[in-house]
Amino acid sequence: MTSSYVLDSYAWVEYFRGTEKGETVRVLLENMACFTPAIVIAELSDKYAREKYDFWEQDLQFIIENSSIIDLGKEIAAEAGKIKQAVRKKYKNNFGLADAIILSTARKINAQVVTGDLHFKKIKNVEFLK
Repeated sequence: MTSSYVLDSYAWVEYFRGTEKGETVRVLLENMACFTPAIVIAELSDKYAREKYDFWEQDLQFIIENSSIIDLGKEIAAEAGKIKQAVRKKYKNNFGLADAIILSTARKINAQVVTGDLHFKKIKNVEFLK
């Protein structure tokens, strides 16, 4: 088991909704090193705007204060394209580029991805929220 976790959009949404899955995220935030890829911030910003939530700034501030933000650098970006194609080929699913960036980020820092996104279901080093 690792002590570092990369939180994806799914994990943050569950946390902010206060669900049982979100409780798992809360425990990780309080006890482990947690990271958020910058692309997750973009995904969440899009979701909040699309669903007309007016508390984005508050939740963004919480994310910044409670996890380390990892920017998309050239190494993560270059590896993400390869990961996307490899996962699609191996699992025959619609694994997206954002998911590949999140997974690439986790691999770069030797962390587990925390998610409930079914695209990650069969991938190693994923803490799947149930």
